[in-house]
Amino acid sequence: MRFGITILPEYRWKDAAPRWRRAEELGFDHAWTYDHLTWSGLQDSPWYGTTPTLTAAALATSTIRLGSFVISPNFRHPLALTRDILALDDVSDGRFLCGLGSGGGIDTTIQGGDDLTPRQKVDRFTEFVVLLDRLLTTDGVDFKGEYYETRNGRTVPGCVQQPRVPFVMAANGPRSLELATRYGAGWVTTGVKSADFDTWFATVVDLSRRLDDVLEGRPFDRYLALDSARYSLSSVDAFEDVVGRAAELGFTDVITHWPRSEGVYAGSVDVLETVAAEVIPRWPYRAPRPG
Repeated sequence: MRFGITILPEYRWKDAAPRWRRAEELGFDHAWTYDHLTWSGLQDSPWYGTTPTLTAAALATSTIRLGSFVISPNFRHPLALTRDILALDDVSDGRFLCGLGSGGGIDTTIQGGDDLTPRQKVDRFTEFVVLLDRLLTTDGVDFKGEYYETRNGRTVPGCVQQPRVPFVMAANGPRSLELATRYGAGWVTTGVKSADFDTWFATVVDLSRRLDDVLEGRPFDRYLALDSARYSLSSVDAFEDVVGRAAELGFTDVITHWPRSEGVYAGSVDVLETVAAEVIPRWPYRAPRPG
């Protein structure tokens, strides 16, 4: 098992930097931040941009992988995004994980326009991923689709990670799951939202089985965001319980959130540090098993 932690982009950098450095010191394998203009969970709180936050985190750390959780087409064009990705990959010396998803929440309409149907969102996401893949692997891309266009899209010098940065892709439905296994280096899920932990975890089981059907036995990295129904760091026992369940399903990676002082993800840094010292070392990473 590999372990990740999400640090919300809500802190001034003088307060955020120690968290990113401490995540590395504690032995986490990867650290993430959200990619939203506004997040529904903290609409009235401070919020900072994803790309500059991850760039600063890359300069404040040296070994931990850094990820976007998750970039969507809601307010990004693949060509402009490519430049951000190339910079993040370079500044981090090949430590960037590009989390991608079809998009939802307030970001869907905050800049105007109509909300898309679920089918349209998948259509747009498919086009977004296909074009982004081409831009990150090819210079001078001509593309014209329903949602995006590039005319001789220049993308030199290319990625540090070859053939490009890895995509870790959120997906639930059959088309998105097929897209994730075709273009992704891994799959990430938050499950289906529920206030009841057992109900939520049942959705994780169902989604994992859907992925198994698509993979047909191929090994594939699987990332589970742990905190959708209850905060995994509410106690050491709660964390170890959900990690054990994830491991039984074949998840290779789990992601929790840095404890906040109040509200969503409220918890204790003492629990986080105990988990890092006592629980994480008991879960050595093993390559993903066939589904």
